[in-house]
Amino acid sequence: MIYLKTAEEIELMRVANRLVGETLGEVAKHIAPGVTTKHLDTIAYTFICDHGATPAFLGYGGFPASICTSINDHVVHGIPSDREILREGDIISVDCGTHINGFTGDSAYTFAVGEIDPEVERLLTVTRDSLYLGIKQAVEGHNVGHIGAAVQRHCEAHGYGVVRELVGHGIGHAMHEDPNVPNYGFPGVGPKLRAGMCICIEPMVTMGRRKVVFESDGWTVRTHDGKPAAHFEHCLAIMPDGQAPQILSTYEYIKEVLGTREF
Repeated sequence: MIYLKTAEEIELMRVANRLVGETLGEVAKHIAPGVTTKHLDTIAYTFICDHGATPAFLGYGGFPASICTSINDHVVHGIPSDREILREGDIISVDCGTHINGFTGDSAYTFAVGEIDPEVERLLTVTRDSLYLGIKQAVEGHNVGHIGAAVQRHCEAHGYGVVRELVGHGIGHAMHEDPNVPNYGFPGVGPKLRAGMCICIEPMVTMGRRKVVFESDGWTVRTHDGKPAAHFEHCLAIMPDGQAPQILSTYEYIKEVLGTREF
């Protein structure tokens, strides 16, 4: 069932998502060679709790951490660990969620660890661009297929794979609500977008083939061919009368940390 939010509820969603953005900005300060992903998780947990919220991921379905940290060929849902140490040239996707005032925020960004290969940076750029192309299609009267088609068309035009096994989602009181929002598809297919819907669009894109493997830990998803993957995510609200969607999450705090760097 799709739950339409009131204007007041959307503002509460904005609060939760802004805190996610602030948390990602705080984590970004510490992404560097030699840092463990467990250390990043501790920073996120402390920051979220200090701001009166709870980490939405911690304990969700049994997930043991506050953020997902997915390095290089890990697509999503990587579990932070003391044994996982960032190295120069890595990329790391950090996915974060918060719960506050009864509502949930959710966003993700893929970061460079020091200098990265130009071809990997191109993957990050195309994936991030595809997110915003999908967002442009998130208007009242369109279908979720409009979003997926825009993401898929852009990424595949650059020779990348678009993961099928994992999709975006509705969001509100719960982390995952209806509808599913695939990163592939056709315009006019799938549930129709209505004003008051809040959804997360999150392209998960591979440098090689789109096939993925689910690891034995029950969470980590990696590329089958071992090539890098990128993941970007925004939470947004569908607005009435053909207006552009409101992006409730933010990358502004990440940009403050990165300065002139893109990733």
